[in-house]
Amino acid sequence: MSLVIEQLELGPIGTNTYVVRASAEAPEAVVVDPSGDAETILSSLEALGAQCAAILVTHGHFDHIVSLADLAERSGAPVYAPAGERILIEEPDAFTPPGLTIRPATADVWLDGGEAVNVAGIAFAVSAVPGHSPAHIAYFAEGELFSGDVLFAGSVGRTDFPGSDWATLESSIASLLDAYPPSTVVHPGHGPETTLGDELRTNPFLTSLRAGRPTG
Repeated sequence: MSLVIEQLELGPIGTNTYVVRASAEAPEAVVVDPSGDAETILSSLEALGAQCAAILVTHGHFDHIVSLADLAERSGAPVYAPAGERILIEEPDAFTPPGLTIRPATADVWLDGGEAVNVAGIAFAVSAVPGHSPAHIAYFAEGELFSGDVLFAGSVGRTDFPGSDWATLESSIASLLDAYPPSTVVHPGHGPETTLGDELRTNPFLTSLRAGRPTG
């Protein structure tokens, strides 16, 4: 089975929101990191003929949860999010840039990593990948990894935020490289998709992680 994934670049800094279905005919979809406005996401779902069955959040930074409260309210879909970033989601005003207002939201299921989330006919494995943010998580299913802001094409997540740490982020990326094959497609929080193998071969931030790991 191959997942069908639509990437929407939304919100104030071009954050990737993903609409994920088990197949092109699937009547339900999962939304990962709802940025932008709920109307755009709901319109995309309607065009696909799918209902939102769940909302998955990788971390609580403002640009990944812009429309979380609205989408959850309008769709009635359960929200899955990292437990360690609850305050970022439930009290977003304290962590949002001036001039931008984000409605407080909450999760129906708080995750720590190590869980399995089965929604819309898709089984997601949840990995704890802190470093860019204190309790960041990633979701893996059917060879596809939704990495949030941990790993990008040619780059990695910033570690100059409160609660960020480079050594922790590097360790988290290493754990993904060890857990999943090089062919794994990475769907990051910003920018184009890539693969774990491509990043291990060419990403300048992963030089120290290359030794002894297959790249293809």
